[in-house]
Amino acid sequence: MTERSVIHDTFVIERTYPASASRVFAAFASREAKDAWGETGDMAEAEPATGPVAFDFRVGGHERFGNVYQGVRYTYDAIYYDIVPDQRLVYSYEMYADGVRFSVSVATIEFVETDDGTTLTWTEQGAYLDGFDGQDAPRLRQGGTSEMLDGLAKYLA
Repeated sequence: MTERSVIHDTFVIERTYPASASRVFAAFASREAKDAWGETGDMAEAEPATGPVAFDFRVGGHERFGNVYQGVRYTYDAIYYDIVPDQRLVYSYEMYADGVRFSVSVATIEFVETDDGTTLTWTEQGAYLDGFDGQDAPRLRQGGTSEMLDGLAKYLA
């Protein structure tokens, strides 16, 4: 019998990029742009995306991809709920390891133009399921998101 558990966590990451809100937002709005900055850190060593890939950037649209990292097949499946160009994105996503769901999250990304460029605020609320990565799961997710946003900084530079 599988032991059931859930860890709830919320984190907020704020970054300022020396680019307009429309340019920062555009980095999220196309598969080509996201491919250019979205796979940094440990996952950069993963095998290329496998299985069904989708990128339908509209309210109700899905984003899906998978890859294999250290022998484990990871799958990401998201749905967009709110898109306000140059201002806000809200979506939820599920993560799977070898076909087993291990987390469900809601992410809100806000873009605010400032004198220095654009401040991006990423707020994520996650439910980490059945002990996958144990108590480290929230810290690992926040670290991975932070690495992605480092990749976004390089892309925008």
